[in-house]
Amino acid sequence: MNAKAINLPALGLLVVLIAAGLIFNATDALGALKSLDKGAVGLVAFAAMMLLIVVGVPIGFAMLGTAVAGFFIVGRANFAETQLSITFIEQGTSFVFVAVPLYFMMGQLVQRTNIAYDLYECVYRWLGRLPGGLAISSVVACGGFGAVSGGSVTAVATMGPMCIPAMRRYNYDDSLATGSVAAAGTLGILIPPSIIMIGYGILTETSIGALFIAGIIPGILMTLGYSATIAIKCMINPELGPVGEKFTMAEKVRSLSKVTPVFLTFIVVIGGIYGGIFTPTEAAGVGVIALLAIALVMRRLNLTNFKESLLKSMHTSAMIFVIIIGGHMMGKFVVLTGLTSGVVDWINAAGLSPLTVMLMISLLFIVLGMVLDVWGMLILTIPFTMPIIMNLGYDPIWFGVYAVVMAELALITPPVGINVYVMAKMAPDVPLTKIFAGVAPFFIFTLFLVALITIFPDIAMWLPRTAGMAL
Repeated sequence: MNAKAINLPALGLLVVLIAAGLIFNATDALGALKSLDKGAVGLVAFAAMMLLIVVGVPIGFAMLGTAVAGFFIVGRANFAETQLSITFIEQGTSFVFVAVPLYFMMGQLVQRTNIAYDLYECVYRWLGRLPGGLAISSVVACGGFGAVSGGSVTAVATMGPMCIPAMRRYNYDDSLATGSVAAAGTLGILIPPSIIMIGYGILTETSIGALFIAGIIPGILMTLGYSATIAIKCMINPELGPVGEKFTMAEKVRSLSKVTPVFLTFIVVIGGIYGGIFTPTEAAGVGVIALLAIALVMRRLNLTNFKESLLKSMHTSAMIFVIIIGGHMMGKFVVLTGLTSGVVDWINAAGLSPLTVMLMISLLFIVLGMVLDVWGMLILTIPFTMPIIMNLGYDPIWFGVYAVVMAELALITPPVGINVYVMAKMAPDVPLTKIFAGVAPFFIFTLFLVALITIFPDIAMWLPRTAGMAL
């Protein structure tokens, strides 16, 4: 998530918007606005929210402020206050939300105790001799990091300093090297456990365990597809990514010893969810305890990195909490104004086929990905798209996987592409244009995967069905 500081003009505009709702409601000075159709009021509020985002208000506060002001205008003061208090109580006491800081804690522990470095070294020894082997190793390592962290930006920030210097030693093309790491970082929000999937599950009241299980096969396919993309490019032009150094079988086998505990942790966490032994929240607790024990046994855990991991997890979780609260409030307001029902009615009247509607939604995600981050894109679109998806007969679990894959594109889409900007900090001598050019082939493959899971939904739904989590 791209957490921007609130500047004074942005904060002032937010305060004015909320104050306007209070004043206008109290004095009925908004008689003209109140006389408008609720749908029109909803459109005005949506435009105001986008303006807040543009001037620099973080999206959680922008949605929260807009929704509160909208409730004041459409209803009465006590109605807005009731909606706000109910939303905070419902979400603040949600057992599911406890999983968010715990999964963040898992990622922080893997990052700060150098377990991620062991993971990369192991993968490099096994895959480094393939065409573009170091870049492929980076992709697989990022996928493995995502399997115990649930984050994307963290994956780039963690793996970048390890992967880029290794590829430069072998004269890898800068565009391929930086692009592969930036794109591979997106795997962290698809391969379970995924923080984005938790947010989607909370917003749509969809089983988070089912979402995790549904993300496994698409996550594996994306990892293999990214790796194949690199291998094909390097077979066509070997100078892009020369093979790495050669290791003996004994060295390869020895490298497994350091990553086996992490691999087993992933199996226990996801296997426990799949088998119905743990809830996703309980699995997060088990994962944190397992990683703490591993780090202690490996003598890599100290008070400093434990404190840093804890504080970072709490800080990030608090920001996501505000975003989810704001998303819930905005969702309620959108339903109240009838915007979603109006869109559904329009689609029904137009007689559009499900695939045509999905194409339109995909284009919407791509356009929003150019100007919003992952959380912003999902939170803004879910209240509008979820009723459409349900009306078309799609499963909300499947749509969760689809939405997360589309959200991955936002991480590498210009001009926002936060993974690209994080990568630029790791390799400041590589122009942004080169990094964006490097992620282009992976962007194209991601679109191919979206088409694949749209035409064949069982790619995502087969595992949840076998676990009895979906019909």
